[in-house]
Amino acid sequence: MSLNLLIAGFGGQGVLFMGKVAAYTAMVEDKYVSWLPSYGPEMRGGTANCSVCIDDKEIGCPLISEPETLVVLNRPSYDKYVNAVLPGGHIFIDSTLIDVTCERKDIHVHYVPCTQMAQDSGMKQLANVVMLGNVLKETGFTTFDVLCKAMEQCVPPKKKDLLEPNLKALKLGYEYQG
Repeated sequence: MSLNLLIAGFGGQGVLFMGKVAAYTAMVEDKYVSWLPSYGPEMRGGTANCSVCIDDKEIGCPLISEPETLVVLNRPSYDKYVNAVLPGGHIFIDSTLIDVTCERKDIHVHYVPCTQMAQDSGMKQLANVVMLGNVLKETGFTTFDVLCKAMEQCVPPKKKDLLEPNLKALKLGYEYQG
């Protein structure tokens, strides 16, 4: 299974962390991986995106201009990237923050109210992780167990108390019926 994933949103939404966890799944499974973050000078509030490539063979270029899978966490990112998704690909839209209906008929569109789901569950800072759980469910880029192991690697020891909420957020997104 390969994954060419582009995640885009505002700084502070966890775009880079979401990409890092997805990338770590490849390391757990001993696959080739690239993780390429991109953000403006403002870490919080500026635009951010992250390219993640996972494959069984070497990756030639870490930059993704035509993603097979796109996650958008804000409207400017949707407007910028929606037409770049390859036919047959997936787009995941945070429907809490993006009030739009995708007109493309050649891609799989997933409306996930991850921000609202995270807030309703008392995990308001974990909308990105909720979304990642749903991306796994819909694309099958790895297994849920491997994604949990990757999360364990990405949550630093000094923030160990955040591991359980992150795992709950993954499960919440994975179980979401859209």
